[in-house]
Amino acid sequence: MGEACVTAVSRGPEHTFSKGCEPAIRLLEGLGVEGDAHLGVTVRHRSRVARDLSRPNLRQVHLIHAELHEELRAAGFSVGAGELGENVTTRGVDLLGLPQGALLRLGEEAVVRVTGLRNPCAQIEAFRPGLLARVVGRDGEGRVVRRAGVMGVVVAGGLVRAGDRVVVESPPLYRALGPV
Repeated sequence: MGEACVTAVSRGPEHTFSKGCEPAIRLLEGLGVEGDAHLGVTVRHRSRVARDLSRPNLRQVHLIHAELHEELRAAGFSVGAGELGENVTTRGVDLLGLPQGALLRLGEEAVVRVTGLRNPCAQIEAFRPGLLARVVGRDGEGRVVRRAGVMGVVVAGGLVRAGDRVVVESPPLYRALGPV
């Protein structure tokens, strides 16, 4: 496998499912992606705002691995970068296997702290019928397995572009990711 890298960056100014690919996005410390509907210190996802809009935004940046897109395309689903709502698409990083609190250095300056797994909702099924079953399943012991990427918060801002290197720094203690 080659060097871990960013393959695409996306943002969306409105609360739509998919986000448009951009040449670059700017991450803002403590806020998220400049110009994205989910930018903010407190929750911005519609379902969470309805519950309690004062809660901290642990979902400032959504990352998905390009390998998932390829797997879904091989299964007959037309899916490209940004279409599942992610801001950063990576290659060569086991995003789902990262521990809670792992730091992802994206490019020269930006750093994202991983907060948890994306919890896919019915919007995925509306986007492509049958897709939800491909990104959420159960393991041999009946536990829910979420495969639709990870969420994080921006701890250092900066520009992120396709082709940027990704460097992973794990925290001293491993804590498995849960849904956020």
